[in-house]
Amino acid sequence: MSAKVVVASPGAPKAIGPYSAGIKAGGFLFLSGQLGIDPASGQLAGPGIAQQSERALTSLQSLLDVNSLSMASVVKTTVYLKSMDDFPEMNKVYERFFVFEPPARSTVEVARLPKDALVEIDAIAML
Repeated sequence: MSAKVVVASPGAPKAIGPYSAGIKAGGFLFLSGQLGIDPASGQLAGPGIAQQSERALTSLQSLLDVNSLSMASVVKTTVYLKSMDDFPEMNKVYERFFVFEPPARSTVEVARLPKDALVEIDAIAML
């Protein structure tokens, strides 16, 4: 049985609660939901869904990079949207990150996200 390993990246924001940005276990990398937060400022990357989606996906990509993985390694994502009206614009950004064989995905509308963000995205990748 392999041990779990905590992962982090300077290119992704620090956790804003008692959780890890990622955990390696059982042949997978489980990445916690990323908001559209700029890791340098700790603030949302912008007021719009495109800016926040881009930043959230860039943070996920950074966590993959430090583990010698790419977006092609991702097998499942979950997208949490403050408003399903933002789905088309978020999807335009999302498809730029998953060009070839995109992962399975669930997208849900939620009442509220931390820091009043518009989007949060988590991922599971194969090691």
